[in-house]
Amino acid sequence: MSYRIEKHPILTSQPGEAVTFRWQGQPLTAKRGETIAAALFANGIRIFGHHPKDGAPQGLFCANGQCSQCLVLADGIPVKACVTVVTPGMAVTEINALPTLPGATAPSHFRPPESVSVPALVLGGGPAGMSAAIELGRNSVTTLLIDDKDRLGGKLVLQTHRFFGSADAVYAGTRGIDIAAKLAQQVAEYDNIDVWLNSTALAVFSDGKIGILRSSPYNNKDHYALVEPQVLVVATGARERSLVFPGNTLPGVYGAGAFQTLVNRDLVRAAQRLFIVGGGNVGLIAGYHALQAGIDVVGLVEAMPECGGYRVHRDKLARLGVPIYTSHTVLRAHGDHEVESITIAQIDGSFRPIPGTERSFACDTVLVAVGLDPVDEFTHKARAFGIPVFDAGDAQEIAEASAAMFTGRIAGRQATRALGTGDDVPAAWAATAAVLRSHPGLTVERDVPDRETGVFPVFHCVQEIPCDPCTTACPQQLIRIPGDDIRHLPAFVGSAGTRDCVGCEQCVAICPGLAITLVDYRRDPQQPTVSLPFELGEDQVSAGDTVIALDREGRPLDRVTVTAVRAPARGDRTRIVRVSAPRELAKRIAGIRPSTYSTGWAEQPLPEAVEPLQDDAIVCRCERVTAGEIRAWIRNGGRDINELKIVTRAGMGACGGKTCTALITRLFREAGIPVEEVTQGTQRPLFVEVPLGIFAGAENEKSPD
Repeated sequence: MSYRIEKHPILTSQPGEAVTFRWQGQPLTAKRGETIAAALFANGIRIFGHHPKDGAPQGLFCANGQCSQCLVLADGIPVKACVTVVTPGMAVTEINALPTLPGATAPSHFRPPESVSVPALVLGGGPAGMSAAIELGRNSVTTLLIDDKDRLGGKLVLQTHRFFGSADAVYAGTRGIDIAAKLAQQVAEYDNIDVWLNSTALAVFSDGKIGILRSSPYNNKDHYALVEPQVLVVATGARERSLVFPGNTLPGVYGAGAFQTLVNRDLVRAAQRLFIVGGGNVGLIAGYHALQAGIDVVGLVEAMPECGGYRVHRDKLARLGVPIYTSHTVLRAHGDHEVESITIAQIDGSFRPIPGTERSFACDTVLVAVGLDPVDEFTHKARAFGIPVFDAGDAQEIAEASAAMFTGRIAGRQATRALGTGDDVPAAWAATAAVLRSHPGLTVERDVPDRETGVFPVFHCVQEIPCDPCTTACPQQLIRIPGDDIRHLPAFVGSAGTRDCVGCEQCVAICPGLAITLVDYRRDPQQPTVSLPFELGEDQVSAGDTVIALDREGRPLDRVTVTAVRAPARGDRTRIVRVSAPRELAKRIAGIRPSTYSTGWAEQPLPEAVEPLQDDAIVCRCERVTAGEIRAWIRNGGRDINELKIVTRAGMGACGGKTCTALITRLFREAGIPVEEVTQGTQRPLFVEVPLGIFAGAENEKSPD
């Protein structure tokens, strides 16, 4: 079967030039420019190796170069499959033991590190970093912007949905992939902004210099650069948190960012049957992206009584038949070599599983979306060494990408002021940033409108979040948000003088939450027409079809007939489906589910739940150290994480403790040990792995593409 996504309602599959490489001696085909991980997934391969300690299968987890779960040998060199591009003829094999390093060969030549002095250095080319660079460029500050990917955009290039926030301030109502392109274009317009792509910041040094591994597109070589900025902006984003449960390192358990990278960037079908752990925005959005890619979402568990993400995201999944289990947790992922099923259970007020509530579901993938941790080590080191530094985006505080754009703009202005030029940060900017960073507010039950004449919008958003695109989309200016706080719920103000709703459907198409419908009584008051947004495949619904009408929370109302399907010129890939509905139901309809759309996969637990094991969950992925081993050490009086490294090797793997440190801290908290009693582990001076020859200036030609 094909593991590539050929049809997608938002994205377009590009043919791409075929490249042949070898996996375990067998020839496979990749697309030119894609990573080893994407190419292996596209060929149905999810096991990348076996751990030398216990033979446990290894696969992808973060897909962002932050962990070492996906290590393979490429032409004899250990590399991370998720960030290493396939080259023609490349020989890729598993790493099942410590690899035999290739024989010593003299480098082609040595060269001293590239030395660069620059007024402003921005680390990270995502929404925050690009916004900071644009603000610096606008104020005539010579700026160097670096990013470790092959294009600017950060996580925006993975986001196919429309963004919330302010339409005027941060492009709300525009898809993330398009915002990335807009910001990248603005960066390119400034001659005083230099961009280094495929370049990784390695360390911050006490002499005020930043070490960078730079990949040059001109001479096909990697080389080392030392950049000395007068001011530093850190916009390095966040890394995903891991979660401890038995089976958590099986191939098929990976983070939401990895899933979105494979599905939305690489157009690779990363799963067939997906189960999501975590009901924040990341998990909810990833679930919707899965459904758009034709992947079954078996269910979602959230430990809290309510999902923490935006209610409109949750409602979209519910309307598409995804079961959402709040006050539940994952007990175990099962499988001999890959994920085959998952067991969940209800939890009590103390977050303890309730015996007898266990249920198991068949799935091949478990998506872990339990939060993010800022990548802030560069900020801490810069401050320790006295470098003027400003942070933005998730490196400063975990929030939505709309907030990252605005905090990046603020950091750029702060950096400008630190250089003695430009204006102060306006007070209004701080207020806007606070609104964009705010958590979801009150949930308010809306009354069904009384009106049953003419045409008008019905709002199915019930939670206060920062969002205003519908107000800017209405050409008649009949949708308004009370007051000056865009977190308040929008309302239709009715006729305004000579203006009235004309049924243009622009508010329906632009709503990021797919939470506006349009009810039109003008043709048939007893059987009005309801216009709804639809972002699944084109083959899912056509005029004349019978579909299931759903209320806001996904409860079936009745079967209705589709009268038209249209792609409005300003709809930006959102199609409008019109249905004819009974008068008494029309205003309650919030979504539709095609009759051919099966949700049988979503409601069928396995006949018997599989009993979980205790203490065998892996905390340190690199060294395969279990929670039981660490708990035993804590019970014996262990309080120094450096000692824990010596005793168990936890934190000594290739990722440098990026994944396990937070989990170890959690085990201390669970044991009742105050954090202040724990001696933290010594951090490595380098934040990213790098060949030592780079520092010596050793250079060898890469294999030609």
